Amino acid sequence: MKIAFIGLGNMGGGMAANLVNAGHAVNAFDLSEEALATAKSNGCATFTDASEAVQGVDGVVTMLPNGGIVKSVYEASVIGKAPAGAVLLDCSTIDVATAKEVIATAEAAGYDMVDAPVSGGIAAANGGTLTFMVGGTEKAFKRAEDVLKAMGKAVIHAGDAGAGQTAKICNNMLLAISMIGTAEAMKMAEKLGLDPQKFYEISSQSSGYCWSLNAYTPMPGIGVESPADKGYQGGFATGLMLKDLRLAMEAAETADASTPLGRHAKELYERFAEENAGLDFSAIIKTL
Repeated sequence: MKIAFIGLGNMGGGMAANLVNAGHAVNAFDLSEEALATAKSNGCATFTDASEAVQGVDGVVTMLPNGGIVKSVYEASVIGKAPAGAVLLDCSTIDVATAKEVIATAEAAGYDMVDAPVSGGIAAANGGTLTFMVGGTEKAFKRAEDVLKAMGKAVIHAGDAGAGQTAKICNNMLLAISMIGTAEAMKMAEKLGLDPQKFYEISSQSSGYCWSLNAYTPMPGIGVESPADKGYQGGFATGLMLKDLRLAMEAAETADASTPLGRHAKELYERFAEENAGLDFSAIIKTL
C-alpha cells in the first residue's frame, strides 16, 4: 500500500519507519525539517505540504498532538485531498468528542476512518510492538487492520467511532492510579525497613502484582529495566500522562462518571509536571 504519514514526532517517526519495513511506500509529512530528514533516511518519501503527501495514497495515518490540530489537518489537508477510496487512521490521543466529529465529517465525504490511539510508548513505536485500540465501523476496522499490524503487536476493535479514544484514556487513568499506588507502597516498605528488592520479589508474585510493578518498576535497580534505571529519561513523559488524565476527567464529566482516584491522580501529576514534565511518569515516586 501507499500510505501518507502525517506527524513524525517521538512516536510517529518510528511508526512510519515500521510501515516502510513492512513493505509499504510511505509519504511522510511533518513541520520539522529534522523529522523529515530522519524519515527520509528510513526510506520514506518526504513532503513539505500535507495536501501533497496524501495525493494518490491508499491510506492516511496521523499522529498529532491534540484534537484541534487533528481537526484542522483533516479538514484542510486530508478530506477532499486524499483519494476517495483511501482509509483514514488517526492514531493521536485526543478527546472523544473531536474524534467522533472528525470521523463523521470523513464518513460524510465518503471515507472509511478509524480512531486508533496507541499504548506502548516510544520504545514500542520504534520496535513495532504497540497496542492499538480502534474505534470505527467493522468495514473501516478491517481496512485499517493490515496497516496497524505493521506497527503493533495487538490491534483491537473497541467499538464504534470514539471507542478507541475512550479505551485509551480509561486505560491511562488506570495506569496513572496504579503507578502512584505502586510508588507509595514501595517507598512505604522501604521506610519501614523492608529491602525494596524483597518487597518487589514478594508483591510481584502475590496480590500486589500489576503492570506498574512487574513491567515498569518505578524504583531504580529493582525489578525489570525501566526508565527508573535511566534517570527517568525516555518512556512515557509526565506531560503526556497529564494530558491523558485531563482528557479522562473531561470525558468523565460529560458522562457523569465518578472518578475520585482519577481526579486525585490528575492533581498529583499537575503538581509534579510543573518542574518535571519531561521525566517519565514513573518519576512521581520522587515526590514520596
